[in-house]
Parts: sequence; structure tokens; C-alpha cells
Amino acid sequence: MYKRFFTPPDQSFFLFGPRGTGKSTWLKSHYQNSYWIDLNDPETFRFFMAGAERLRLVLSEHPDKKIVVIDEIQKAPDLLNVVHGLIEDKKGYQFIMTGSSARKLKQHGVNLLGGRALLKHMSPFFASELEDSFDLKRNLRLGMLPIVLDSPVPEEVLRAYVGIYLKEEVQAEGIVRNLGDFARFLETMSFSHGSLINASNIARECQIARKTVDSYLLILQDLLLAFEISVFHRKAKRALVNHPKFYFFDSGVYYSLRPHHLYDSDTEREGAALEGLIAQHLKSWIDAQVENHQLHFWRTSSQMEVDFIVSGPNCFLAIEVKNGSTVHPQDIKGLSAFCEDYPEATPILLYRGPRRYKENGILYCPIEEFLLTIDPREKNLGEFH
Repeated sequence: MYKRFFTPPDQSFFLFGPRGTGKSTWLKSHYQNSYWIDLNDPETFRFFMAGAERLRLVLSEHPDKKIVVIDEIQKAPDLLNVVHGLIEDKKGYQFIMTGSSARKLKQHGVNLLGGRALLKHMSPFFASELEDSFDLKRNLRLGMLPIVLDSPVPEEVLRAYVGIYLKEEVQAEGIVRNLGDFARFLETMSFSHGSLINASNIARECQIARKTVDSYLLILQDLLLAFEISVFHRKAKRALVNHPKFYFFDSGVYYSLRPHHLYDSDTEREGAALEGLIAQHLKSWIDAQVENHQLHFWRTSSQMEVDFIVSGPNCFLAIEVKNGSTVHPQDIKGLSAFCEDYPEATPILLYRGPRRYKENGILYCPIEEFLLTIDPREKNLGEFH
């Protein structure tokens, strides 16, 4: 059991994260005396679906329970109206509401209690949480999900993970009409991991309508299975691309979805996984920050690119990722061009080599070392701000 760096607030909060990130496990260990409502339990789900106001009646019978955990709140979004009223009554309750999907909450027009509860995230593990157990090559394949890494048979759990999501989230909720189309779409998107999204090409590959691709992409984001990052265009001095880049939320999930063929390049698969592993760390760090930070990429119409731009109150990093142990002059063309336009940025090139050094204003840093410095409790991104 690894220690999580998550720091809970003292007031009511939502805790969102994909299945398997350990939300319930963490809460049970830290709020042992809370009143627990598990909406995954069929009987509990039916009880509250029959009348959300029953929450008031139940809590009135347990006056000593002032911390209330509602697990998988998206399954019964009407409960939020009651929670809102109980918070307004100022009776000293702290509500902690977990969710692995934002879809139903969005459909019901839920405003997440109008700011009366903070929004927090539980991500897959950070490398710094695993410490000496983090192994770059192994974790590229297995990813960083607690449900996978805590298992004695991580490969089997990972293979089952996406199937469980398809069955319990997509199929059970009737989110898509044709599960076969959606499964084929997932496989196709594995080839777009770390790439620009071209919905027309994806539709042609999957043999589905373009508008269906758009709806499927939104489903992946609502189920917290994927995220997109847009191009950095602030004070742009060059013509830039418009399409966002796509990433699955975990490198292991990507690896399990990506078909392995004899003609498929190991380097290509690993390169995409590596970029995705860094992307999920950066996004998770940003999600944990109180102050507003943003994650972008930069790509010109002439194909000069920087993989990640991290910007915030005390942070402006331009990060390029290379899946190799040596660096060639062409590897820094994008960073150099970006720094010409934004000289205030700190350029970093992450690579698979063993040494950290600085040359011509660019910091060259081993990927593993970089990942191990990222701590969600710190307001600066390692020592690279």
C-alpha cells in the first residue's frame, strides 16, 4: 500500500477520478467514523433513488455523524439538492462526494453546489508516491493505476480494466447504442494517443458518422478516461494548428487498448506511452493546485512543435520529450523556436539518458528524474519553475 499525497480540505468537497484510482480506499482509511453511503450497492441505490429527501431522514437518526461520504454521487444526482439544503442549514455537516463520471451530473444541469463544495481530483499514482518502486519501463506498460499496481497480477487487472468500464459504465448506463462501434472507436483512438485529433479521419477508420465520433470523444472525457490539450496561442507570432491533442488518462490503459501487431513498432508504441505518462503527471499536478495553471502544447503550421507548455502564476515551462538516450540538433528546433517567441519561458528537454545538464539555455533532464520531482502538494513544478 503506497502513501497518497492527497490533502483533503476541511469543508465539503467533491472527489473526482477514474475508477481504480483509490478514492474509496483512501476515504475509508481517513474517515473511519463517517456516515457512508455507497451508491454502488444496489439496495442503497434503490433506497435513495426512490426519494432523495430520505437523506435528511437518515442523517437525523445519526446526529453524531457529521462527516458524510456519498460514494459515486453521479448515480443519484438528485441527492445534491438535499446536500445543498443541508449545507445551507449550517448544521455542521461536511459532505464528501466521490464520482468517476461527470456525465449524469452535466445532463442534470448540476452546478456542483454553486461553489459550496470544492472540486478535488484523485489521479493515478505520481512517480514520487511510488518512490523506489517506480520503474519507467515497467510503468510505461502497466501505467500508474493503484488498482493495477496494488494487485499481485497487474497485467490481468489491466486487461480487465477497460472491459469493466465498458460493461459497468457504458453498457449499463445505455450511454451508446452500439457497444461494438464504441469498442472499435477505443481501439482506433489508441493510435491517436499523443496526436492531433482529426475527427473525419477517425470516423472513416471506424466507419461511423463524424458526429458520432464527436459524441464518443465527449463520453471519454465525461467518464474521465481521456483528456485533450489545446494549442498555446497567447500572443502568437506564427501560424498555429487548431486541432487539440488527445491522451488517455493512463499510459497502462493506452497500452492495453493499443493492438500489438508484428508490423507495429515497439518504439512507436513506447514513444506515445512515454509522452502520455508525462502528460498525465502534468495534468494531475495542475488539477491538484489551488492557483490556476494551464497545460497546452505548441505546434506551428510548418510542423515545429513543443510537446507541453505549462503556465501559471510562477511557472512558464516549455517541455519537449524524446524517447532516446541521445539528443540530436533537430530535437531542440521546436524549443528554440518557441523560446525565440517567448524568451521568458524555461526550456526543458526530457530524454532517456542518464545525465542532467544545461546547454545553450536548455535544461536536459532524464525523464525518470523529472517525474520523481513532481509533487502535487508543492505549488511549484519540482525545481524547474
